[in-house]
Amino acid sequence: MTLEQALIAVRFAIENARAAVSVYVADDHGEIVAAATMDGAPADTRLNAQRKAYTAARSDATSTAGLAAKVRDDAAELASFDPFFTFFGGGVAAFDGDRRVGSVGVSGLAGAEDDALARQAIAAAGLSAI
Repeated sequence: MTLEQALIAVRFAIENARAAVSVYVADDHGEIVAAATMDGAPADTRLNAQRKAYTAARSDATSTAGLAAKVRDDAAELASFDPFFTFFGGGVAAFDGDRRVGSVGVSGLAGAEDDALARQAIAAAGLSAI
């Protein structure tokens, strides 16, 4: 994920969120490329958005919600994950063609809304969410 793509995604998310959110954009290793927290967003949304972006970038699933569904009934699988992973909705991997290039994590809305906004932000940056 380029810096320009990350900034586009961040700007899209903050301009289109229906309430105050934090948005983090990570590269394909889960490292932050760009981030913002809107005025009035609860402080915990920062860490939640970061963890969502990290998880979506580093896991084998294409979203945090997808990863949660995949491991829901497997206690051993849940216990073996990176402790920074999260299973809250709102983390979505970004692809350029079939190559994962990063991710977007949004926190501050309901999980499904965070997820939808992350997907829209990825599309605004010219990438896709598979």
